[in-house]
Amino acid sequence: MAERVIDCLTRRGLSLATAESLTGGLLAAALTAVPGASKVFRGGVVSYQTPMKQLLAGVPEEVLAAYGPVSERTAVELALGVRRITGADWALSATGVAGPDQQDCHPVGEVWIGVAGPGVGTATPQFCGHRFDFTGSRELIRAQSVSAALDALAAALGL
Repeated sequence: MAERVIDCLTRRGLSLATAESLTGGLLAAALTAVPGASKVFRGGVVSYQTPMKQLLAGVPEEVLAAYGPVSERTAVELALGVRRITGADWALSATGVAGPDQQDCHPVGEVWIGVAGPGVGTATPQFCGHRFDFTGSRELIRAQSVSAALDALAAALGL
């Protein structure tokens, strides 16, 4: 899916950025493994600890206080923030719990993916958050999160 996304963005002349938490850079690695990714991938941030979500990705402090690091709102704000910071046309985010233990009452495997992109006919960007409940090892949950993020972007791009 990474190849399809990179190809689509390249053909459309669009750029992409990522903001990752539980995936720890795996999403950016999957994208940059595709030859020619440098034409569209601007970069990304790994905001693993909660304070870094605000500092590096621009998630408002009040969002983190109200919703916590594992939530739809935080996933959306991560995507919107990294999109704004990098000037990318599209942004993907991933936040959740890979394990081995639950976090703040969120079960292992709860993952939120955020997608933000240009608005269609408006000055307002489009954005959405998607919840997933993955099972398996920490490694598998992280890999499933990367796949889910790429699938979510592909759907937003109409692939």
